[in-house]
Amino acid sequence: MGLPVVHFEVIGAVPTRLRDYYGSLFQWRFTTGDAASEKVSSPGDYHFMDGSTTGDGSTTGDGTRGINGGIGGGAGFTPRVTFYVGVPDVEEALRKAEALGGRRLMGPEPGSGDFAVGHFADPEGNVIGVAGPSA
Repeated sequence: MGLPVVHFEVIGAVPTRLRDYYGSLFQWRFTTGDAASEKVSSPGDYHFMDGSTTGDGSTTGDGTRGINGGIGGGAGFTPRVTFYVGVPDVEEALRKAEALGGRRLMGPEPGSGDFAVGHFADPEGNVIGVAGPSA
């Protein structure tokens, strides 16, 4: 079985404007906090969306769970949309991405521990995230 997509994020220069936009568009509800790293979003400017609920607090129409997400960034952040794949070891996944022709962009962040994130560019330049523990 393949590894699952576990998180997505929308990053931009004005995270509150993006939060309000997507909240109104899709009825998403957010909690505000900090991203795993300041390289992902400015402190206090990351807005988490729990994929188990829609705007009315119920599961999605067919009973499946949505993907958790976040909206963040801040001044100086380049707009982008990224999805994260859950991996057993972030450092190992980044090394494998590089060995297959990708390019490491960030991570693991924070350096090690129970939870870390990393970004890599695939051979075409698309930015993908990996999330999980890191040795």
